[in-house]
Amino acid sequence: MENLDASHLEVRDYDPKWAEIYEEESQKIKALLGGKITAIEHIGSTSIPGLASKPIIDMAVVVPSWKDAESLIEPLSTIGYPSEVSNVDESNAGERLLFRKGNPTQFHLSIAYSNRGSFLERQILFRDYLRAHDEERDEYSQLKKDLLVKDSTGKGAYIEGKTDFVMRTLKRAGFQNPWFDLSKYE
Repeated sequence: MENLDASHLEVRDYDPKWAEIYEEESQKIKALLGGKITAIEHIGSTSIPGLASKPIIDMAVVVPSWKDAESLIEPLSTIGYPSEVSNVDESNAGERLLFRKGNPTQFHLSIAYSNRGSFLERQILFRDYLRAHDEERDEYSQLKKDLLVKDSTGKGAYIEGKTDFVMRTLKRAGFQNPWFDLSKYE
């Protein structure tokens, strides 16, 4: 279980400054990593105007393959993104590498791979669907607030409680992947 700090234990109403904070941080990352990345995306709840969120800016730095991730670890550490992984190989690459910055946590940065898994696709589909569907966005805001009240420790029920909503939304957004059985979601 990840180390939790105060930023993991609160859900705030949407703050337009989150987009500005993302933009500033993404510019630092682009300047640092340059041509080593193919894109950087603002993902997660703070990327959806009007959605309540934990005050953590989620970003995905996109590289072509997991093989390209290792060269980013050291440079990212110089701007406050420490990693528990010092070398990346097929066994530990997964769909992404996750970094946290700040105490309390202000940023989650994922190195996502264009050629492996569907992490990035799921993030973009979910984000764009909720940006276009205010009713579902508002339903998700309320669900998140309710779940955090029920799980004031932030240790699992909050995340588990969102799963049905997220899967149902991904299905509505058109997500298809043989590794995800979305047939039980309306």
